[in-house]
Amino acid sequence: MPPDPNKPVIAFNGAITTQLTPLPHRSFAYTVTFALTSPHLHALARQKPPLHFHPYQDEYITVTEGLLGIECAGVERVIGVADGEVRFKKGKHHRLFPHFGGEGDKKTVFVLSGEESKEVFQLDTVFFQNWYGYQDQFVREGKGPSLVQVMSMFDAGASYLSLPPWVPFGRTLSRMAGIVLGRWIGGLLGYQPFYKEWTSDWDLACRKMETSWFQRRFSARGLKRE
Repeated sequence: MPPDPNKPVIAFNGAITTQLTPLPHRSFAYTVTFALTSPHLHALARQKPPLHFHPYQDEYITVTEGLLGIECAGVERVIGVADGEVRFKKGKHHRLFPHFGGEGDKKTVFVLSGEESKEVFQLDTVFFQNWYGYQDQFVREGKGPSLVQVMSMFDAGASYLSLPPWVPFGRTLSRMAGIVLGRWIGGLLGYQPFYKEWTSDWDLACRKMETSWFQRRFSARGLKRE
């Protein structure tokens, strides 16, 4: 049964909660809560998420409670309510992560959103439902993530892993790797960008997959993840 998009998604044993928060002129918007006292969040934070970039969309963060760590274009900073809306411009390498330095802070709450796009594969609700669902699954099972699965999902969300800054044409090479390894080879090997049990709008997910010869076989309306 597909998830109810209006119900909060609680992941990593309560460490992170996401709630769909529609905003005008945005392709998606979530209110995200980091439970700073959760040992599971501390375990996740031992390694920062990978740097990445989005070629087609600006991404926005607005902290409404507590403090949040971010990195953009090689500069790390801590943002809070007073900073207002912070924008990651398209093409900029960035990431966000919990900040535990606030005295007495028990949680961080922020709104994460992205600009509208006409691209088929983009940052949107379908992408985030599957990305959070997959992360929660491999953490609960005590397994590491599959690189091919990650790249398949990232490509479907128009998100690409950042290469070291000394690599020439890094953004172009990263996008090529995402498409070739994530979409083409991943599709041939059976890696889907979207799974029905994590997706509230399965018809939209199917329409996206049907645009790729390598993924259209996953678009059967009754398909379930093994």
